[in-house]
Amino acid sequence: MPTSERLDCHYCKDSLLGKKYIMKEDTQYCTKCYENLFANNCEACSLPIGCNCKDLSYKDRHWHEQCFKCGKCSRSLVEKAFAAKDDLLLCTECHAQDYSSKCTTCKKTIMPGSRKMEYKGNSWHETCFLCHRCQQPIGTKSFIPKDTGYFCVACFEKQFAYQCSACKKAITTGGVTYQEKPWHRECFLCIGCRKQLSGQRFTTRENYPYCLECFSNLYAKKCVGCTKPITSLAGAKYISFEERQWHSECFTCMQCSVSLVGRGFLTQRDNILCTDCGRDK
Repeated sequence: MPTSERLDCHYCKDSLLGKKYIMKEDTQYCTKCYENLFANNCEACSLPIGCNCKDLSYKDRHWHEQCFKCGKCSRSLVEKAFAAKDDLLLCTECHAQDYSSKCTTCKKTIMPGSRKMEYKGNSWHETCFLCHRCQQPIGTKSFIPKDTGYFCVACFEKQFAYQCSACKKAITTGGVTYQEKPWHRECFLCIGCRKQLSGQRFTTRENYPYCLECFSNLYAKKCVGCTKPITSLAGAKYISFEERQWHSECFTCMQCSVSLVGRGFLTQRDNILCTDCGRDK
């Protein structure tokens, strides 16, 4: 047979005719040379993983099929779910027992992949996270913590929440108190213009709340000069004379418009005049 037609091991040059051999990157090797050159060592037994064995790998680590076992209970992990912890491979049961969180209610392990609830460092099976009042699973619905319990919104409102004096619905967050009664912020309104009063200055009349503008328009005395309301609630200064009132800035001579605040003045029928203009009359 011509040399060009020989089938030899690329490494040891032994003839491969009639023998088992392995191809790697278009090059043939006898099984012995292939194992010496390329076989991976098993992580468990440290022996080479030969051509007649399955090579099971995980993150650049290799095992014989019979060596691929849970690092704690030694059960085979072949074709089974497993988890890695440090350098160990563990079956899901061993991993859950040692490393998974425990349910705060039933104290049992919450298995990986199962639905759970977490809140402030505690964990629950989804079916164990119950409303403290109705004992129904809260699941993914909203809940409200109170003391050492957890309540669905409906039960919290029934047991703890104040009822708004305006709309009669529960106040779950915020709110204001007026005349020892609770109100939603959005329900506490001026009786006149219905503007929200929460965070604003307001006053009352006959137990009804008013914004300063409405109260002034309805009840404040009017300035003789500009006819606009005079209210001390807004910090306005005013002058009063013979049951008539003026804003300080409006208390001026009817003829020359000089301010009369702190000065003498004269009256002419309903008009007020500075002393100079009054003498000229």
